[in-house]
Amino acid sequence: MTWPRRLFLLNAARLAAASAAASPSLLHAASNAAGYPFSLGVASGAPLPDSVILWTRIVHDPLDPGKTPPLAFTLRWEVADDEAFRAIVAQGSAVATPELAHSVRVNVQGLQPARWYWYRFMLGDAVSPVGRTRTAPAADSMPDVLKLAVASCQHWEFGSYAAHRYIAGAQPDLVAFLGDYIYEWGAYRLQHPAPSARIVRQDESFTLADYRRRYAQYKTDPDLQLAHRVAPWIVTWDDHEVANDYAADRDERLSPAFAQRRAAAYQAFYEHMPLRLPPPKSFANVRMFQRYDWGRLARFHVLDDRQYRAWEACPHPGMGGSNSVTPRACPLLLDPRRTMLGDEQEAWLRAGLAASKARWNVLAQQTLMAPSSQIPVTGADGGRFWTDGWDGYPAARRRLLDTLVDTRAANPLVLGGDVHTFYATELRRDFNRPVSTANPVVATEFVGTSVTSNSRPQQRTSQYVAMNPHVRFGRSDKRGYMLLEITPRETRTRFMGLDEVKDPKTPQRELAAFRVEDGKAGVQITAI
Repeated sequence: MTWPRRLFLLNAARLAAASAAASPSLLHAASNAAGYPFSLGVASGAPLPDSVILWTRIVHDPLDPGKTPPLAFTLRWEVADDEAFRAIVAQGSAVATPELAHSVRVNVQGLQPARWYWYRFMLGDAVSPVGRTRTAPAADSMPDVLKLAVASCQHWEFGSYAAHRYIAGAQPDLVAFLGDYIYEWGAYRLQHPAPSARIVRQDESFTLADYRRRYAQYKTDPDLQLAHRVAPWIVTWDDHEVANDYAADRDERLSPAFAQRRAAAYQAFYEHMPLRLPPPKSFANVRMFQRYDWGRLARFHVLDDRQYRAWEACPHPGMGGSNSVTPRACPLLLDPRRTMLGDEQEAWLRAGLAASKARWNVLAQQTLMAPSSQIPVTGADGGRFWTDGWDGYPAARRRLLDTLVDTRAANPLVLGGDVHTFYATELRRDFNRPVSTANPVVATEFVGTSVTSNSRPQQRTSQYVAMNPHVRFGRSDKRGYMLLEITPRETRTRFMGLDEVKDPKTPQRELAAFRVEDGKAGVQITAI
């Protein structure tokens, strides 16, 4: 029996027992019955060699926050060496306040490196589901392998979260989620729409109460809860945690109230993620870029390419959102002052790469970094590019690639999401010149498709691949996730796709597999 299956059965038994001991209204978490305080599950994240962050939120009815009294609750928590909690290694209490939506974030310290642990929360007689987490390896160690799952873009409206069930079944050491954990619109309901349902844009989130309700909706999904319970997560955000295609302090509506909306969305994200961040003095700005080491095997540089970017170049008339433009029609596109990460984050990234002693340097960021022209680049306009991604910030991309070369950071791997398409690409300083000793491949990029969110037809993606020779593989017709095995000698990446995302019982298949050798940037396709 696999560990996720054992965990499911163990949690079911414990919650049933707690229900009987406490009151008739305290039911299994998956039922989301009114009165059970842990209906959004538990999570862990931000692992260090001696510490992890544990998360939960007290809510008695996910879609009706009024059923949770506006009082402070004192929770107990336990961390154990075993899933039966016979050997408790850490325990304590934490206060869930209404000011942070009764969310709780516990920094458990004094743990041993490279160890699996089990954890749970208690409120009165109610016991949360049991989660499993692990610490990072010791700083001077060289682990044999890191099993990493990567996911992004999970619009509730467009399918089931079967990908998360398969992520849990893969039993990764770590999960990286690269943005669009929620989408800002959709009906507030606790069931994914039926396959035949007509999707209507409705109930867009604008206020803190809206975003809190949206996270509560998403976190009721049992497959998503399971993926959170099997391993720690590292996370960053993209646009839909706030609003489609926003850039810094501007949204596509050019709304004068966007700053307040963004602050509300940032607060809700903070309240619902296992982040290693102190409570910000203000949610007007939240520093999200962060760094995590997995011994000397891998260093994760987790980036934020939304909060600090320049406004998008040459947007649609009267709109602040993205556009598809040519450099000739939009000279601003090539302005060297335009930034994707902002000066502070660029300097932070350079310092982290220069100081890194890791065998692999992983840039965990939001979107496709390689150019993806929508017309042949040999045309008079020099290509046509979507401005919401790195193609809208080519000077910033060049600075980042220059930094990878100048710092001599070992084995850069760029991971992305956002575009709802699997891509494997080779990154170099000048994409208009062929690969040579003067223009080598400097990093390898893997971009995952969406968990559910829809995409363009595969025929169009195949045309993009043909027009962009640095893009070695592209697949947009399947939803799913990525699995990586990082070892000192190589990184192997598998693109895992679902047969039918709207079917909760859908099979999954390996769509393609790749290998990157230590010391040799570039994509080796091992299976298609």
